[in-house]
Amino acid sequence: MSAPTEWLSTVTLPAAASSESSASSASPRSRPTGRPAARPGSPDPGASAGRLVPAVERASRLLDALSASRQPLSLADLSRALAMPRSSVHGLLATLVALGLARRNDDAEFSLGPKALQWADAYTAQSDVLRAFGAQVDRSAELGTETVMLATLDGVDVVYLACRQGSRPLAVNFRVGGRFPAACTSSGKAMLATLPDAEVSQRLGTGTLPRLTRYGVPGLPALLRQLDTARRQGWAVDDEETAEGMQCFGAPVIGARGPAAVAAVAVSVIKAGLTPRRRTELVDAIRLLARDVSIELGAPAATALRD
Repeated sequence: MSAPTEWLSTVTLPAAASSESSASSASPRSRPTGRPAARPGSPDPGASAGRLVPAVERASRLLDALSASRQPLSLADLSRALAMPRSSVHGLLATLVALGLARRNDDAEFSLGPKALQWADAYTAQSDVLRAFGAQVDRSAELGTETVMLATLDGVDVVYLACRQGSRPLAVNFRVGGRFPAACTSSGKAMLATLPDAEVSQRLGTGTLPRLTRYGVPGLPALLRQLDTARRQGWAVDDEETAEGMQCFGAPVIGARGPAAVAAVAVSVIKAGLTPRRRTELVDAIRLLARDVSIELGAPAATALRD
């Protein structure tokens, strides 16, 4: 049994989809079928091994593997996925189970333990950007019925830190901790647009970009053109690139140190029936939300919202 892809684990259809949401559901063919071996731009454990405590680094990799899987994993699965001896994995698992960071079921398979949830709750309570988002997200009347997300950039992916669910079902469940390729999402593009093109190119590489639907960006040159537009207008768009029938608008959140974004906010809607007027309202509202969260983090108003 191999660990399922992180991207696929974030794409779920509503249990009872209406006719409107059914039209916008992402087809299975549009979803990734394999997990990338490594994400360019992510920390390279090998490059910094001299500065890391090996046992802690191995335990962290083990917890990452457990968190990436939607099913419990056996000792053999984990040993194979991590390229570590079974004896080493067994010792780490025994310790993690004793500490509540992992748990073992009756079939000798392992998953995350309850302690991880306590840490997640503590992170939520302590994170400045999460507090700022929570303080501001419900103040916008224009965004009141829509799904609004907060995401951060991790290598070539976005990771969702928070999601305020809207009143209408979407084709994608933006769960906390879920990942998508940054080049496919409005929040990812909004954050990438705050970086120089050279850094974007180094981060993403020059090969084919991951695509979740037939509308995905085909390659780096096309993405860089989109990022140039996003820089000039202050927001980015995902036009059916994460899921067919869905459109998202994202804007960068700038911290006190700027100018690179520390996060991004985005709103996702069903594209069918979206009028130009409503589109403008949503874009303006998500930009204002990004500005308000940025100012709460200490960014100057002129930096937080660019015309």
